[in-house]
Amino acid sequence: MRIGVIGVQGDVSEHVDAVSRAIKEYGHPGEAFAVRRREDLDRVDGLTIPGGESTTISKLLVKLHLFDEIVRRANEEHMPILGTCAGCILLAKDGGVQAKKTDSKLLALMDMAVDRNAFGRQKESFEADLDVVGLDRPFHGVFIRAPAILRTWGGCQPLARYQDKIVLARQGHLIGAAFHPELSNDFRIHRWFLDLF
Repeated sequence: MRIGVIGVQGDVSEHVDAVSRAIKEYGHPGEAFAVRRREDLDRVDGLTIPGGESTTISKLLVKLHLFDEIVRRANEEHMPILGTCAGCILLAKDGGVQAKKTDSKLLALMDMAVDRNAFGRQKESFEADLDVVGLDRPFHGVFIRAPAILRTWGGCQPLARYQDKIVLARQGHLIGAAFHPELSNDFRIHRWFLDLF
């Protein structure tokens, strides 16, 4: 399997490293690499969209002719996608007032509404142990200027909450995390992603 990490902005190298380590740890054959051009995207079987600045990532995806092809492959080929933090925002169908204000174009693949910066600014970043549906022990989540999933509908299922907010959801071949699983040294969420292939 070939896993691409959208490499236009954000914590790209951390994602490439985490996916590579998960592939090795769980005995999957494959590789992870950054995707910056359409030719890179054409080589992947699945995709991760990292944290960063969602408006910037969205605009660069459009500019580099990646946006429409990601949407097409997710819808027509059921290409697995893991979106974390900003990537989670981009997967949502409803980005709220902030997405409209910044003219952020969302991939709109998951039946969920998000609130960007729901937990505050950078200085309000935090870590917390999360009870995740399907995992036998808590998952240590790293939240950096994190969004939250306000609600889900249709086929989108909440999998974890922090306080009263949804922070992890899945819809078929798509996973959205408000936190950064690539920074936890725990690859169980990446294993879910790899098991989608």
